[in-house]
Formats: sequence, C-alpha cells, structure tokens
Amino acid sequence: MFSKNNLCLLLPIIFSLTSSITLASDPDPLQDFCIPNPTSSSIKTHHHNNILLPCKNASQVTTNDFIFSTMKSAGNFSESGLSVIPANPSNFPGLNTLGMSFARTDILIGGINPPHFHPRATELVHVIKGRVYSGFVDSENRVFARRLEEGEVMVFPRGLVHFMMNVGDEVVTLFGSFNSQNPGLQKIPSAVFGSGINEELLKKAFGLSSKQIGTMNRKLGSKQAT
Repeated sequence: MFSKNNLCLLLPIIFSLTSSITLASDPDPLQDFCIPNPTSSSIKTHHHNNILLPCKNASQVTTNDFIFSTMKSAGNFSESGLSVIPANPSNFPGLNTLGMSFARTDILIGGINPPHFHPRATELVHVIKGRVYSGFVDSENRVFARRLEEGEVMVFPRGLVHFMMNVGDEVVTLFGSFNSQNPGLQKIPSAVFGSGINEELLKKAFGLSSKQIGTMNRKLGSKQAT
C-alpha cells in the first residue's frame, strides 16, 4: 500500500526532476570540446531538429577553431537599418556543444531591430556605442523598456518579444549573448504578414483592409500556407 509518508518523500523528487526538465536548455557536453568534422556524414537529431557532425579527432583541433574574427566591423545593413553578425557553430566551430552563441548588432540612426523573439534562449545585450531604446513584452502584455546608454546591459527572458531602436545621433553597436548554440529567431512582422496566414483571419485580427494586408504581404514576402 502506497502510504502518505511515501508520497511526501516522492513529491520533492518528482518536482526536482520536472524542474530540471523544464529549465533545461542545450544538453551538457560530454567532453572538453567538440569541433565538428565537415568531412564526416551528418547526423540529424531530435534536439531542436539539429544537424550534428561528429567531432574532429582532438589531434586535428587548432587554436583557430576557438577564435572568431568576423565581428571587427559592422556587416551589411537591411532596409530597417539593422546589421547582425551571428557567431554560432555554423561559422564558429569552437562553440559547438557548449550551449551558447553570440552576435554583433549595429543599428543606423533612426533604425530599428523589429519585434522578435528567440524560442530557445535568453539574450543578454551590452551596449558598446550609442543610445538605444530597448525592451521586451511579458506574457501579460506589460512593456519593460527604456533608453540604454553606453556600457549598460539588458536581459531579454527566453521566448519573450523584444525590440530596439536607435534614438541617438550615431550608429549603435551592441553585443548579444545567448544561452543556446541554436537560439532560433522568429520575427513578428514577417511571421504574421509574410507567412501566408489566411487573409480573412488577418483582417479580423488587425482590423485591416484587403489592400492593406496585400501591401504588407508583398513587402514582407508572403509565402503560401501549408
């Protein structure tokens, strides 16, 4: 017979296990490092549907595998005035299996980083140069935002929509770190208007006309819904 005392002992264990599962991000590494071997056959895993490569033999690993030199200057800017240079295992092998990634972001004067979210990572941003209006929206639709100055740091909790806008008189430069090697990226504008969602649904949801929705879909590259 399962007693109340046994249940009291079991509940903390169940809570501990479920908490660790809920809070888990990338799996813990099983070795010091794992530099992918591009000459080996890839393996598709169920963890975030990643494509993984076997590790190089440790004797073939060099110091250069752990150095990334592409963030010395800004990349190409988009129409919204945004430039992002990501560092993840696809272009920085030393990050593989370490559960983290990185990015340099530059925003032109008046430019924006549109509302977006990362489904698999919390992001920490550090403003290196300029002034940026930055914030996020929680699950109760409360906005936490203000102007950040040089040297300040802000955190965007995992899975919450966040945004940035250059509100200074010079190009903004900031660096962001993620607690996942594959944080994912979902841009709100293109997810809504560029994905092929039924037009009638969008009209009812946003109070827009067919013409307005058509304009947004064309601008954001609408795809057919599947």
